[in-house]
Amino acid sequence: MNTFTVVTMPGDGIGQSVLPESVRVLEAVGFDADYVHADIGWDFWCREGNPLPDRTIDLLAQHKLGLFGAITSKPKKEALAELDPDLRDKGLVYFSPIVAMRQRFDLDICLRPCRSFPGNPLNFVRQTLDRRIDEPVVDVAIFRQNTEGLYAGVEWTDPPAQVLEAFETHKKFGFFKGTPGPDLAISTRIFTRNACRRIVRAAFEHARKFGYKSVTVCEKPNVLRETSGMMEDEAKRAHQDFPEIQLWSTNIDAQMMWLTKNPEDYGVIVAGNMFGDIVSDAFAGLVGGLGFACSGNIGDEVAVFEPTHGSAPKYAELDPPIVNPIAMILSAAMLLDHVGETEKAERVRAAVAAVVAEGKVRTYDMLKIAGGPLSIGRGAATTQQMTDAIIARL
Repeated sequence: MNTFTVVTMPGDGIGQSVLPESVRVLEAVGFDADYVHADIGWDFWCREGNPLPDRTIDLLAQHKLGLFGAITSKPKKEALAELDPDLRDKGLVYFSPIVAMRQRFDLDICLRPCRSFPGNPLNFVRQTLDRRIDEPVVDVAIFRQNTEGLYAGVEWTDPPAQVLEAFETHKKFGFFKGTPGPDLAISTRIFTRNACRRIVRAAFEHARKFGYKSVTVCEKPNVLRETSGMMEDEAKRAHQDFPEIQLWSTNIDAQMMWLTKNPEDYGVIVAGNMFGDIVSDAFAGLVGGLGFACSGNIGDEVAVFEPTHGSAPKYAELDPPIVNPIAMILSAAMLLDHVGETEKAERVRAAVAAVVAEGKVRTYDMLKIAGGPLSIGRGAATTQQMTDAIIARL
C-alpha cells in the first residue's frame, strides 16, 4: 500500500485536461501515492443540487490531501436556470464548491507563489533609460487569507428586518435608509483576529525559511479601517518575533501600479481574501499568466492544491487539448513540498524551467497566438506534448 492517497478532483472544463497531466508528472518523478477520483463541479450542481457532494467531503476528510483542477461558477439566475427542473423551488442556492471546501476544512492559508522562469516569452519586461530591455526576476510568495473577508458568503439581497436593524445602528448606514429591500444588496467583509494572526505568522515563517527579506501587508487601512487595520495590527505584533525581516505596508490600488514598476522589490505579500486574489493574479501576469499560476489551500489537517485559472469552457472540448498544464504541474509540485518530498518537488520545477528555457515546446499562450484547433498547425504544443517534454527532462 502506498504512503499517500491523493483525492483527485478534475472539476469542470479544462480541469479535466490538466489534472491527469499533473498525475503523470507525479508518477514520473517517483511519488509513492494512490489516486482516488472525487466528484465536484457544475454538473453535480445541475444534477444533484450540490457542486460539492458529501461523498467528496468524506474522501478529503479521510485522506487529507487533494489535487483540484478548475471550477465553473455562474451568477445566481443562470445557476438556477440550469438546475434540474425537479430540484427547482426547493430553496437550493449555488455556492462555489472550492470556497465551500476551504471553509469546511478551514483551509485558511492560501499560498500562491509567482516565480518567473528564464526564457519565458511571457515574462514581464521594461525599458531602461538608455532604451535597453530589462527583464527583472520576479519571485513573490502571496499569502491570501482563504476563509473570511468578502468571500465568506455572508450577504443578502432584500435583507431581513433584523439584519437591517443591525446595520441601521451604524451612523454611516443612514445614507441607505429608505432604500426598498429588493433594491438593496449587502455583502459583508469579516475578519477575525485569530485568522489574521495565523496568516501573517505563516507569511513571516515562510519568509524566514526561504530567505525573503520583506513581508508586505497589502490592504486598504486608510478606508477599511477596521478589517484592514486588524490585519496590520497583527502583522506588527508578529514582526516582533521576526526582527530580521522588514515589514512593509501597501494599499492594494497603489500596489497594482508598483508591481509593474519594480516587481523585484517584493518578497512575501499577505492580504485578505479579495485583495489577495487581485494581487496574486496581477503578479501571475508578470510571470507568464494563469498558465503558470499555482496555489495551495492549507489547513491544520487537510491541504488541496490547484491552479488559479478557471475552467475555460471554450477550450474544454478541443481534441487534443491545447491548454498549458504548467500551472497544474507546479501545483502538484507544491503538494510534494507539503508532504516533505522537497527533492522531488525541486526536480519537477527544474524540469519545467529547462523546458521553458529551451523554448522548443510551447503551448499557444507561450507563442502569443490565439487558442483553438488551428493553433497546433501554427506550432503550438498540445497539453500532453508539454507534459511529455517535462517528463523527458525528469
